Amino acid sequence: MMRKTLALLSLSLGIAVVNPFWSSVAQVPNLPPPLPLPTTPKLRPLPPLTNPKVEVPPLKLTDIGSDCTPRHLCLGWDEQIFSQRGKLGDRKALLASIDNSLRYLAKDEAIAVYQNYPIQGITLDRVRRSLLRFRQLVVYSKSTAQLQSAVRREFVFYKSMGNDGKGTVKFTAYYEPIYTASRVRTAIYKYPLYRLPPDFSQWAKPHPKRIDLEGQDGLLGDKSQLRGLELFWMRDRLDAYMVHIQGSAQIRLANGKATSVGYAGGTDYPWTSIGKELAKDGKLPLEGLTMPRLISFFRQQPQELSNYLPRWERFVFFKETSGTPATGSIHVPVTAERSIATDKSLMPPGALALIHNSFPYPNGSGGLESRTVSRFVLDQDTGSAIKGPGRVDYFMGTGKLAGDRAGITGGNGSLYYLLLKK
Repeated sequence: MMRKTLALLSLSLGIAVVNPFWSSVAQVPNLPPPLPLPTTPKLRPLPPLTNPKVEVPPLKLTDIGSDCTPRHLCLGWDEQIFSQRGKLGDRKALLASIDNSLRYLAKDEAIAVYQNYPIQGITLDRVRRSLLRFRQLVVYSKSTAQLQSAVRREFVFYKSMGNDGKGTVKFTAYYEPIYTASRVRTAIYKYPLYRLPPDFSQWAKPHPKRIDLEGQDGLLGDKSQLRGLELFWMRDRLDAYMVHIQGSAQIRLANGKATSVGYAGGTDYPWTSIGKELAKDGKLPLEGLTMPRLISFFRQQPQELSNYLPRWERFVFFKETSGTPATGSIHVPVTAERSIATDKSLMPPGALALIHNSFPYPNGSGGLESRTVSRFVLDQDTGSAIKGPGRVDYFMGTGKLAGDRAGITGGNGSLYYLLLKK
């Protein structure tokens, strides 16, 4: 489970992926014929779930209609894919993300998951065929409008019912930070990231809490039962904590070399929002509380770290990933602005999705401004804070700008899964 972590985007229509056939068709100007489909597919109510733990289906087949104007406000208008006004699109990144999902869907773990997927009509074969057709449309389409029209014509939309049963989905975002660290403890680098204990699967529950493993101040050190499992040492406790939250990080070593860490496991405790804890104690107002404001608070009052960080009792373990792209919970790399994390006990892993929400984008003045967009994404990750059908975590990418954007992403939007009409 990566839950919080990576890639970057570019464009070009070059496609080096699963099948060399794609590079030979990339230059064909017209859309290929669709797969054989019924001429008038009927939308029918979903049958009851077979999973007794889920009382209401998390997804509902939704008729979005065929006519919508203005087109740029309609579902499926994803202008980020195509180059325009001198700005490169991220078609290549989207295609890579699709191929990552296709690789997952060919694995035994995907076969096992979809054998038990509780919503009738969402099968491994249908999800895979949908990805293959969508990939073909992305390769052939020459414009946002052409892709949008083809998708609305050939696909049906399963809408997430959200936590309110009305389709309201809360969005957050995550990213892969870049930090400096050391392989050895020094007077400067003294806050450790730990490897997964080799006997972790035998640990009795309830697991030790964060405070038990690292101490109130994060410096339990030789007195910790994790002694000897130190992977890297960070210079700042808040930085180490942020790696726990994001689930991975790029590491710049003190000797100038580079590597990375990824999620290896975690203790069995739920997510606790430190921001809400601060608001509850009157330290910060909950309204408008973003990650940058939270970080600023702790930078100004570092003594509060010992009071608040232990309140998230969960503890995360890491493995060195040597600079390779970090992976999501389905064990494929996540791609900047093309991967999402959802509750994998409810949502179809690896599937094609469409999100509609406001996200911050750089403006011409060096700041960030909010823009409501539709984005085609692949569902490739999950997280301890991502529970229920009303939560989506959007992967922003790697580095400071991604972190700045992720830190102020929020609000309510909508989530759809796209499957070929039968």
